Amino acid sequence: MEGPENLSIVLFAGGFDRVHYALVMASAAAATNRKVTLFFTGRALNTLLAGDSDGAPGWHRLDPADDGRRPAERDAAFTANGLAGFEELLEACVMLKVTVMACEMGLRALGLPAGVPLRPDVPVKTGGVVTFLNDAPKTGAILFV
Repeated sequence: MEGPENLSIVLFAGGFDRVHYALVMASAAAATNRKVTLFFTGRALNTLLAGDSDGAPGWHRLDPADDGRRPAERDAAFTANGLAGFEELLEACVMLKVTVMACEMGLRALGLPAGVPLRPDVPVKTGGVVTFLNDAPKTGAILFV
């Protein structure tokens, strides 16, 4: 295997395109037998929030895509072009045992109450930066998205 054996990705920006591509990288790395951790903080945490009362997933609240479209519109364009959609990528990460972490400080910074409902279909560990750093192997790579 070329490249790092482990990949730790910090998602601190809430732009749809950034989060979508981080899921692409995470699922591809896990599919090639790398240990992968996704550490969500800042506005990227919307990805992990449970759906709204109207049933829309939390990632619909991510910031607009680079082309200005709302997340759901951009995602529909991706799938129409034969690309993996947001839900498909997130499901692949879960299936491939990617570690998903939610930053406790990031949740507080967004003003979210303790115990805010997160997606029940995604096993999420909560922790801080120290927890993330302790999880990241010394031989791995850390990317900021």
